[in-house]
Amino acid sequence: MYLPDHDVTLEPLTAEHADAVLAFERENRAYFAAWIEDRGDDFFTSFAERHQALLAEQETGTCRFHVLVDAVGAVVGRVNLMDLENGSAELGYRIAEKATGRGLASAAVRALARLAASEYGLTMLRAGTSDRNVASQAVLTRAGFRRVADPAAHLGFELKLEDL
Repeated sequence: MYLPDHDVTLEPLTAEHADAVLAFERENRAYFAAWIEDRGDDFFTSFAERHQALLAEQETGTCRFHVLVDAVGAVVGRVNLMDLENGSAELGYRIAEKATGRGLASAAVRALARLAASEYGLTMLRAGTSDRNVASQAVLTRAGFRRVADPAAHLGFELKLEDL
């Protein structure tokens, strides 16, 4: 799915994305660690196996992983649906530091929400964010999510997909 205002495509994760995803994670490691727990060195040393495991998990239908790919083929974001069950899923995303502040995260979350409803048959998305990550809270709110009580997250959000 092409996001014209950002000149990126939202694509299902494939084996061909492995090198670009690894580059994305390496380039943005310190930036991501400022907001969420660092993935640790093992994530990077065993990345090939982890990537294959994600693809295998995706094949089962319990998760749907996506990447945002720019015009030169670089990954500038990840937008994922995890734990698909009973018409709902957990949404998570990461946007490259160089691509922030231009509405890409909001556009990607909205695009994936539409895809979740139309292609994956989902009716509800959940998301969580830390209480100090105001930017992520704003992204979710702009995409139509509403704040809810969620003991598993600092701040929980839900989006009923029929509200789109």
